Amino acid sequence: MGKTGVFVCWCGSNIGGVVNVPQVVEAVRSLPGVVLATDHKYTCSEPGQQMIISAIQEHGLERVVVASCSPRMHELTFRKTLKRAGLNPYMLEMANLREHCSWIHSHLPQLATEKAIALVKKAIAKVSRAKPLFEDFLPINKRALVIGGGIAGLQAALDIAEHGYEVVLVEKEPTIGGKMAALDKTFPTLDCSACICTPKMVEAAQHPKIKIYTLAEVAKVEGYLGNFTVTVHQKPRYIDLARCSGCGICESKCPSKVASEFEQGLSMRTAIYRPFPQAVPNKPVIDARNCRKIQENKCGLCAKICPNGAIDYTQQEELIQEQVGAIVVATGYELFDWTRYEEYGGGRYQDVISGLQLERLLN
Repeated sequence: MGKTGVFVCWCGSNIGGVVNVPQVVEAVRSLPGVVLATDHKYTCSEPGQQMIISAIQEHGLERVVVASCSPRMHELTFRKTLKRAGLNPYMLEMANLREHCSWIHSHLPQLATEKAIALVKKAIAKVSRAKPLFEDFLPINKRALVIGGGIAGLQAALDIAEHGYEVVLVEKEPTIGGKMAALDKTFPTLDCSACICTPKMVEAAQHPKIKIYTLAEVAKVEGYLGNFTVTVHQKPRYIDLARCSGCGICESKCPSKVASEFEQGLSMRTAIYRPFPQAVPNKPVIDARNCRKIQENKCGLCAKICPNGAIDYTQQEELIQEQVGAIVVATGYELFDWTRYEEYGGGRYQDVISGLQLERLLN
């Protein structure tokens, strides 16, 4: 169990004005492993710390319990005290007799004293199982992962990259830009939303220290702070981006039409499409769920008319691993389903719309 020393602090009248400190000391003095139990008016003071150092050296203490204020305030102070005495600084346990006892039970001094005794007993039991810990330094991977390519994720990625660190940006949609790209104006200046967002999208795409995965999601995160292994689930775009010139011929000829997510269902798009004109990457993507070639092995018109042979129906899902040291989660938001407000007729009346639908109409 090791030799344990217990030091109970009066903290002036903060503790001593409510808790019977001598009674606490007497109650724990004969506990197994305790070779010294004493008190001090201000244990955190220089004389109080020197008393602990002298007691460690004189009694050969191997573990220390300090019953005083919050560890948040003085745990580091007492760890340094143990280190100065030649004891491993992690062989310390603190019992909070101020915030957890005297301050909240100031009208019940006897019960506060009983609780203080219980808290000190718990600290003694806990420190009896303490093991020495040692500081060490581990190399960290100075790359960052940003999850989400909306305005928050873009700004985070640009800020990190501008400080000289590599960034992996993962966005689940076919383009970066997020919700801000769909807004009309921004409050309070009423600036054009796209005028703010689009330059940042282009800057991120062209930045030499930013790698962007679109149509991708984080499947798994392993490792620990400073050294994470991230598995990115890359979905197929069915477009060879290196060959695609973004001419738009395929989009204009595709016969399959579905509701546009970017336009909040207010207009239609083709099965091979660009979410919006300023999308990054500014190349089309095939919606596999609505592509007749992929679903039924029919059509295939886009592949026939593409002048560069950029259509690739054979693309498969991939799992890509990236090594990073820090992760920024900027996954944005989804609108509340306004159709659940039945009293307003959402989903039943055509003129009851969402905020983003209003933005698209204004735009």
